[in-house]
Amino acid sequence: MFDYDAELRRYHDRLWDALDIQPGDRVLDIGCGSGKTTRDAARAAELGSALGIDVSSPMVALARRQADTEGLRNVSFVQADAQAHAFPVEHFSLGISRFGTMFFSDPVAAFTNIGRALRPGARFVQLIWQAGDRQEWDATIRAALTGGHVSSMPAGTAGDAFALADPDVVADVLNASGFTDLDVVDVREPVYYGPDTDSACAAVLQLRMAAELVTDLDAASSQRALDRLRAVLAAHDTGDGVWFDSRAWLVTARRR
Repeated sequence: MFDYDAELRRYHDRLWDALDIQPGDRVLDIGCGSGKTTRDAARAAELGSALGIDVSSPMVALARRQADTEGLRNVSFVQADAQAHAFPVEHFSLGISRFGTMFFSDPVAAFTNIGRALRPGARFVQLIWQAGDRQEWDATIRAALTGGHVSSMPAGTAGDAFALADPDVVADVLNASGFTDLDVVDVREPVYYGPDTDSACAAVLQLRMAAELVTDLDAASSQRALDRLRAVLAAHDTGDGVWFDSRAWLVTARRR
């Protein structure tokens, strides 16, 4: 599985700085992946609890194994779609998400369902990607694998990583879903793909976006695409790993 925790390490710190988790909080983590954000939240909410939810069975299984290894007893995980999952009503005092809310087929329905799980006045703090043309990682990897023939996905495409890239769209969705006091902060951090070119190449090819771009290529075209990919990854090897520039929004809102 792709190591999103490594990729997003700089963003994890930025999210953490904004959360201000209290010892008695009950934290809901949307799109928890392998559960690092949930486990860290559980440690901070030592007298409370943390629940992570994700649609990926392998990710949730990994999150549970890691929690067991770390001896955490106030954390749990559920494999389900947060858009429709039956959360306990008004149970959580804080909602969080690290790039886990952009993929809903019906964002208003999803955020409404999440809002019902939060107590009135509870904060929901999330990181979401800005538009694809502000993501060096997306544009560069796509160009390498296609020879420059495929551009980044446009903002607002339902279920895409950049579906919430427009702050006006985010405001409309959250307001329609029962949230208020919206605050949107521009965040710029590099994303990490590995300690060297070989590791980064292997990591990138685990991404769905990369796999879709090469799956229908013949052997010769595939090799050329991989050669181009290795070249751009080598060019971004800083000596302290392979990094690409990126931009995100840090969005905070309150449940009415």
